[in-house]
Amino acid sequence: MFEHLNMHVPKRIEEDLERVSAVLIPLIKKEDGYHILFEVRSHKLNHQPGEVCFPGGRLEEGETSLEAAIRETKEELQIDSSNLKLYGPLDYFISPSKIRIEPFLGELIHYHGQFSSDEVDSVFTVPLRFFQKTQPALYYTDILTVPENNFPFEDIPGGKHYPWAKGKYQVAFYHYENHIIWGLTAKLLLNNIQYIRD
Repeated sequence: MFEHLNMHVPKRIEEDLERVSAVLIPLIKKEDGYHILFEVRSHKLNHQPGEVCFPGGRLEEGETSLEAAIRETKEELQIDSSNLKLYGPLDYFISPSKIRIEPFLGELIHYHGQFSSDEVDSVFTVPLRFFQKTQPALYYTDILTVPENNFPFEDIPGGKHYPWAKGKYQVAFYHYENHIIWGLTAKLLLNNIQYIRD
């Protein structure tokens, strides 16, 4: 009766509710070794203006994560395929709000600092060795369950006093010169720097 489960490939429950984005962690080779390039988001943007990030964005219909990372990088840094060498995927992250970020490592070739002012305010680089030698400051936020107003409290033990499980969310901060690299950008670096070796 249940033999069909022999062929079942498990997937994450509610995976279809995840909002998927892809980013490129871009390396640039300089005289003193590899650097990582960051963008400062345009202050004209509605979402996270002025924050430090990697090039990337949401997947478009029918697009793979790698295709999205390449497309967004080319658009934001105004480069073409000849300026980009891809190395491969890195560990991805799913946030408590169901945002899935899939990073890829690549290298910018003959890049001269240009960018699209529609999305980017400025770019800067940080030596790779800084992240290899520096532990970020770690802070924690509480993750709470807040039911909507129409939640049927009368159907659960304890009603409105039900003891919902609480969680902790780790937030990392790197400080480099006058730049603050934090949040998902810092989390991707912290958890993938072990793979980025020059």
